[in-house]
Amino acid sequence: MLVEVPGGPPGSTLRGLWVDAFGPGLKTRAQVQQTVNDAVALGVNTLFVQAIRRGDCLCMKSGLPLITDKALEKNFDPLAIVTRLAHERGLKVIAWASVTGIANAAVPSTAPGHVMKTHGPNSGSQSWLARRPDGTWLEGKDGWLDAGIPDAAEFMTQSVVNLVRHYRVDGIQLDRIRYPDGGDWGYDPKTLARYRAETGASGTPAASDPRWQAWKREQVTALVRRIALEVKAVRPDAWLSAATITYGAPPAPGDLAAFGRSRTVTDVMQNWPQWVQDGLIELNVPMNYKRDGVAEQGAWFNGWNAFADSVRVRADGQPSALAVGAALYLNSPQVSAAQAGRSVAGGLGWVGYSYRTPTLNVYEGKEGMAQGLKAVGSALSTRPGVLPPALRWQDAAPSSRGLMGRVRGAAVLGSRPVEAWQGGVRVAQSLTDGNGYYGFLTLPAGKTEIRVGGQRWTDTVPERGVVRLPDLVLRDLKPATGKPVPGKPSTPKPEPGKPTNAGKR
Repeated sequence: MLVEVPGGPPGSTLRGLWVDAFGPGLKTRAQVQQTVNDAVALGVNTLFVQAIRRGDCLCMKSGLPLITDKALEKNFDPLAIVTRLAHERGLKVIAWASVTGIANAAVPSTAPGHVMKTHGPNSGSQSWLARRPDGTWLEGKDGWLDAGIPDAAEFMTQSVVNLVRHYRVDGIQLDRIRYPDGGDWGYDPKTLARYRAETGASGTPAASDPRWQAWKREQVTALVRRIALEVKAVRPDAWLSAATITYGAPPAPGDLAAFGRSRTVTDVMQNWPQWVQDGLIELNVPMNYKRDGVAEQGAWFNGWNAFADSVRVRADGQPSALAVGAALYLNSPQVSAAQAGRSVAGGLGWVGYSYRTPTLNVYEGKEGMAQGLKAVGSALSTRPGVLPPALRWQDAAPSSRGLMGRVRGAAVLGSRPVEAWQGGVRVAQSLTDGNGYYGFLTLPAGKTEIRVGGQRWTDTVPERGVVRLPDLVLRDLKPATGKPVPGKPSTPKPEPGKPTNAGKR
């Protein structure tokens, strides 16, 4: 059942701008002040500020090393300052994180503690990199972490969650939350060993093997789930967002089968409609990077908007927020304005990429950034409803109601079925990740029994927020029968209805 939302669909008033870390905009106090001033002048109300770039951060409290760019001002925390200045001007700030994309060989980090030095290509069995069947790890110049390696997943999770632990950002956005392009990734020996242990498969799967693809997709989804659960345990009001993939021709609205055959699913292993349905992301920003007038791309832009709009309702009936990500850098100001106009007319929000490259001419070096911002701002302002004066994005994040936990004690922790039961009815099911974590974010409030690995545990899902359950120690017993009994916790049983260590690790 769809929950009606007064005042338009969630996200419809969002007007945003991505501010990347590959050029000026965030590296000095003066640049940050100028960025905020330019955003206000343009008329946007939300900044998607790159915090985690490539295994490093434009911040001091993520647990990652600072970026080592020479242009970075000393003793300066860009995320803290841009958040404060933007909030003072009435703008929201979403901390944007590149999750699995962690290196560029052409511009490597020189920080001693960077993950490429501790778990990079020369780290032997301690390497966390996604690899092809022949062991190579570069996609062009880029290196990526493998979501199927449990230690790498934990590293990525904590880095992102630290952004909401230590900064008053309005939410987080996951980018590069996938496998690299090509479909032939995930062949690190540790990943293959996990796959065989959890599925019973033997040998080395072909890249086109549907079972192998499905398992890898689940690793990406499990990483999104774990981040979402931890964020909501720390900050229930923080927005969960992802910049999602829209490769090629769009499926028809609601056609999940066609989406399942798309490159988004079979190549980079992203199943973002499931993320929306499960409440793992609350603001979907499809990177609908198309160029009107180039073959069918104008129609593709419209089609992907329609498909994303058709899958925005969560399992609990709440609609998620949706804003279209448009490629300012690939288009003229007039085309960008036309795309923004079509998006807004459809009840969707809009986000432009990027502040640094606001037009095709800027991207190609034919005009400066200031000139490009003025040109695109002028074009956008001519479209009704795109940049109305004093428009604010005031939506609250949907209510997340759920629980999270972890299983321990068994040789194989991943891919174990987990069920949530209420009133004798199974209301949700999922799988554990490689570290044994599981959880749900769209459960009805009330008494809930978790069943996993023959163990059971009962607690109460709150009206808002996430309950953290005690760890359950598995003995690989046969499923329990008869009257439910709690599983064996590794920590004392909580008082009835009281979350255990909610928001803490």
